[in-house]
Amino acid sequence: MARSPLKVPEDFLVGQSVVFSAEALIRSRGDILYGRGAAVIGFGKLGSSVAGMLHARNVRVTVYDTDPVKLTHAMAQGFHTAPSLRQALCGAGIVICATGNLALRRADFARVPNGAYIASVTSSDDEMELEEIKSAYTREHLGANITRYSRTGHYFYVLNGGNAVNFLHGASVGAFIFLVQAEILAAVSLLANREHETAHHELPSDIRESIAATWLEHFTGAA
Repeated sequence: MARSPLKVPEDFLVGQSVVFSAEALIRSRGDILYGRGAAVIGFGKLGSSVAGMLHARNVRVTVYDTDPVKLTHAMAQGFHTAPSLRQALCGAGIVICATGNLALRRADFARVPNGAYIASVTSSDDEMELEEIKSAYTREHLGANITRYSRTGHYFYVLNGGNAVNFLHGASVGAFIFLVQAEILAAVSLLANREHETAHHELPSDIRESIAATWLEHFTGAA
């Protein structure tokens, strides 16, 4: 399912909701996105959506990804790219972690600029080694969903405890979630009615197309 083309609309909208929620929290402190540089770590389906949404809000976006192919995609879309995480973080006022594979490890937090906001598209355990820095930083909760990490000469803010920031506002993707749910049901039906060898299986493209056509007919009146 994670690689299914029927999930692409959901992933795009999740990226948009991440920026919405991050901006809402930043504004709750009297700060704004405009004028801040952003580092987007990871340029997959979610990261590319986040980068696009930030750009639409007139934020200077720098993308970093360990996959050079994805960096070429980012460059082709007009984003500045960094050859290293250290360079991506330099000057960033907001950092969005979208790798699912520890975007920020213990040593990386020392490179986060003073006053930067850090947000994630998934759970904190997947993106940040926050537990590893608790002994080095003093934590202060500024409201329910913003934590200030500080030590002598250095401080930054973590949104929603490092967990998916968009969950704070419902993380709704509207009717597009039904595309994913329909594919899950179709896959379960196929598995229940056929014998499969132990392996990874994907739904046939004709069934995916049928799901999309049915969805379009129901929600837009277009077959």
